[in-house]
Amino acid sequence: MTSKHADLIIFDMDGTLVDSGKDIVSSVNFTLKNIGLKEKSREEVLSYVGTGVEDLIKKSLGKDGIGIFEKALSVFESHHTKHANDTTLLYPGVRETLEYFKSKKKVIVTNRKLKYALVTLKGLGIDKYFEHVEGADDILCRKPSSCPLDKIISMFNINKNSCVIVGDMDIDILSGKNAGIMTCGVTYGIGKKQEIIKAAPDFIIDNMLELKDLIA
Repeated sequence: MTSKHADLIIFDMDGTLVDSGKDIVSSVNFTLKNIGLKEKSREEVLSYVGTGVEDLIKKSLGKDGIGIFEKALSVFESHHTKHANDTTLLYPGVRETLEYFKSKKKVIVTNRKLKYALVTLKGLGIDKYFEHVEGADDILCRKPSSCPLDKIISMFNINKNSCVIVGDMDIDILSGKNAGIMTCGVTYGIGKKQEIIKAAPDFIIDNMLELKDLIA
């Protein structure tokens, strides 16, 4: 496959760079147990991941969460701040790929709040590879909107034709398409492979190392 030139690589974080599912599920179930609700399966909790912590907690609470959302959110955030890196690891090939692209501008755009993203990135020792981390503190500027990508592209003043977003969910691909940039879906993350395929990214990879052959 012919490689494409890119001056800026935009990475999603959870499910793309870091395998954080177990710690997210653990914090959600700690929260549910703490407020007297039944714990949920890994599969169900992970199906709620991707659109921000507020959505994650609301969906996890379901109809039982009326009136206790703020308390549940507080419990989750307190627990996850301390335990975000208990079992979280880099996916295979991530560190090698980041090192390979060390001369290119790289940023993270995540729907995780910035302070929690930084805890994980620093804990895993990969924060040094990124010029900027765009968190989801602004609820109105999150993927799948183009807003966070537009912000990054403007910040670095880079032609859209030279930008690519890499992510494991359809919202990453939709965000990239909405911003008018190249898109690359990964199949190994939290997102469902069939949803990545349906979103029709420009590229699909099964291992992060494959990015080295796609981007020049």
